[in-house]
Amino acid sequence: MTDESRGNRNGSGARNSGSGPRSGGPSGGRGGGSGGRPRSGAGGGGGRSGGFRGGRDGGGRGSGQSGGGSGRGGQSGQGGGGRDRRDERGARSGDRRVGGRPDRGDDRGRPQRGPSGGQGRDGSGSQDREAAPRLPDDVAFNELDPEVRKELTGLPKSLAEVVGRHMVMAGRLLDDEPERAYEHASFARRKASRMGIVREAAGIAAYSVGKWQEALSDLRAARRMTGQDNYLPMIADCERGLGRPERALEIVRDPAAKDLSIEDRIELRIVAAGARRDLGQPEAAVVELQIPELKERRARPWVARLFYAYADALVASGRKKEAREYFARASSVDREGLTDADERMAELEGVEIVDIGDDVVWTDAEDPDAEAGESEESETDR
Repeated sequence: MTDESRGNRNGSGARNSGSGPRSGGPSGGRGGGSGGRPRSGAGGGGGRSGGFRGGRDGGGRGSGQSGGGSGRGGQSGQGGGGRDRRDERGARSGDRRVGGRPDRGDDRGRPQRGPSGGQGRDGSGSQDREAAPRLPDDVAFNELDPEVRKELTGLPKSLAEVVGRHMVMAGRLLDDEPERAYEHASFARRKASRMGIVREAAGIAAYSVGKWQEALSDLRAARRMTGQDNYLPMIADCERGLGRPERALEIVRDPAAKDLSIEDRIELRIVAAGARRDLGQPEAAVVELQIPELKERRARPWVARLFYAYADALVASGRKKEAREYFARASSVDREGLTDADERMAELEGVEIVDIGDDVVWTDAEDPDAEAGESEESETDR
């Protein structure tokens, strides 16, 4: 099993949605919605490592599965994916350097100025800046959650329709084509930057492609405008993405965190563990995850992610025997296939999972003779 297939594990096991932040970070942009789900339709479940389960550190399967269900905006908007769609999500996220954090140069996505070097008197930028990403004819404004549509009524009707449809499209694309989702969410933001729900969508999309500074700005704005604290895991993970783990830990200690849903509290803990590992404190990362919920036995997405993150932290601390136990627990409750716990267990046992068409073969990764034997059998069959 290659590092690319497993995803960067430098954190907590957050599934990477593509670009991935969270090394253990959020599972799918859930900020602002009831139950922790995003309302914007631009993200969902996760992130995402994160979405926000698609986090920066891998741990999940690259199947584009959501980490937490559909967002209220009518999209499946799963934020997560797996093993590193960073390899796709641009490490969901921009990381998309396989197995690592994204290039963290100036990724804020500032639009280029027009030929005149500035904006026109009407406040619009160049033609390129205003060019809208193409929308398929089947993208409908009414796909948005009724509450979201209601919030957009503060805009002129025609503008609300345009913004809403681009938000819908961003939600559709977030898992599989995060860069395109980002284009649609960014366009919506340019048209309605004073709407909290739009800033949420833009922040989740930026997070999904690893534009940490831009995501941080939009998610903070969304929190300020909506009064919702569900964005905290993603905000903290953005700080990690920017190379500021100490700041991420400060956010984890925000008094508002105690009022988050259980799922979001777990995501915040996962980000904290990743931050500790960023600081070279693997044992402290283990301690961050030693919470009462480790005794949970119900099959819920956040339980699988917690067990996986704990096992991952144990591996980093050299406690492989205990790690095997928690990878096994993660596998047993991971009904949605959010993690690659089976593969991690196999790795610890010294075996390798090889996909051959529709079949899965387990081979001894340390036994070259076995591999040679299989090769000879294959030649004989010919």
